[in-house]
Amino acid sequence: MLYLASRSPRRNQLLARLGRPFQALDLEVPEVRAAAESAEAYVCRVAADKARAGLAAVLATDPQARVLGSDTEVVLDGEVFGKPADAADARAMLARLAGRTHQVMTAVVVVGAGGLDSELVVSEVTFAPISAADIAAYVATGEPLDKAGAYAIQGGAERWIEHLSGSYSGVMGLPLLHTDRLLARCGVPAPIADAAREAADV
Repeated sequence: MLYLASRSPRRNQLLARLGRPFQALDLEVPEVRAAAESAEAYVCRVAADKARAGLAAVLATDPQARVLGSDTEVVLDGEVFGKPADAADARAMLARLAGRTHQVMTAVVVVGAGGLDSELVVSEVTFAPISAADIAAYVATGEPLDKAGAYAIQGGAERWIEHLSGSYSGVMGLPLLHTDRLLARCGVPAPIADAAREAADV
């Protein structure tokens, strides 16, 4: 069985698009960056921590379990922008991102009894200049408060996207192309692949 170690509704919806049956796990995993830890190392470690925590929760009852963990962080000039602490923090983040190009790093990790495999996808997003009034109005909607970097690319912030290079779904929280390949490598084939094999056997 495939499990998703994430509370994120967006990741749940994105993973469902790949057509594989899975079960979501509600886990609390600390997300604290070490002092000398690079942004890339941090996002990969947190994704792995989530996947390992999920595996520990289900392995006793499902020895064949494979657990997917993922983490997304917004990075500007080497600084990791996690989820804002409050509305003021969200406004400050967006003011710094306005008119700049930042990176969005999403790590995807799959663990099972046989080991661990992973993908790291780095996208670049350029925001147009944004007025303080527009930032305040967006933050007042509440949408940015649980989002890395204080914005949702598929939500109210999409009107500010001047350029995106990389994976749109990765910026949302789960890069579908890379996740699909990763799951296939880990022995979780897509239903369409199963159907093709069955047809070939007829």
